[in-house]
Amino acid sequence: MNIPFQVDLSDKVVAITGAGGVICSEFARALAECGAKVALLDINYDAAKKVADEIGANALAVKCNCLEKDSIKAAKGEVVKAFGKVNFLVNGAGGNNPRASTDNETMTPDLEGVKDFFALEESGLRFVFDLNITSAFLVTQVFAEDMVKTGGNIINISSMNAYRPLTKIPAYSAAKAGISNFTQWLAVHFAPCGIRVNAIAPGFFVTNQNRALLFNEDGTPTARTGKILAATPMKKFGEISDLIGCLLWLADDKASGFVTGTVVPVDGGFSAYSGV
Repeated sequence: MNIPFQVDLSDKVVAITGAGGVICSEFARALAECGAKVALLDINYDAAKKVADEIGANALAVKCNCLEKDSIKAAKGEVVKAFGKVNFLVNGAGGNNPRASTDNETMTPDLEGVKDFFALEESGLRFVFDLNITSAFLVTQVFAEDMVKTGGNIINISSMNAYRPLTKIPAYSAAKAGISNFTQWLAVHFAPCGIRVNAIAPGFFVTNQNRALLFNEDGTPTARTGKILAATPMKKFGEISDLIGCLLWLADDKASGFVTGTVVPVDGGFSAYSGV
């Protein structure tokens, strides 16, 4: 892959959760390109294996359920056996679920056939919170334990939803706000141990999870896409490659060694625009 600049990560052993997905698979490729040994953790082993095979010898696919601590510990054991102790963690597992999403942007009482706030399923809410926050909590507990003695680097994946909640997705918005707050908490907690903790907050990127929300079946943009682009000063969706420069900056201890507790928006100006 083409990366914007080269950094030396040959001393890094990286564990990436959600590594079979669109964003974190590209993160894995970029970090490996810079010399890191990369473990791709995902509950979808086949997706992670495909990416690892494309990367080559510096990559290892590991099946991991990030909501089960025993599974995380087993995954860690595989990584340590193959590459040594992990000193770099990317908490990329996350996402939304239709059970925790409303049909309407704002409340319209007595409108039949619409899934409103009161119709949201408790199981959906718990699933979204677990997928985003609980997974990051448990994975960090397991992998950061070795970093406490040697130092390390943790990068979480936040979202524009952490800055301003989007309509229809209350659980996901709240969960990502929690990720940003958790990032800051961890940064303070681990600072004496030489562990830096930061987050990247992507703006709007087209992924497998949100494609149906952004484009109709015939490929035309949805009304939601129109609203997103109207609120994005650069008037376009981001490309995954737009995140790589930020990733490599945070990954390089020489470039960002005094940076911890930050949440970096990569959003085409969305978080800065008031709409006026």
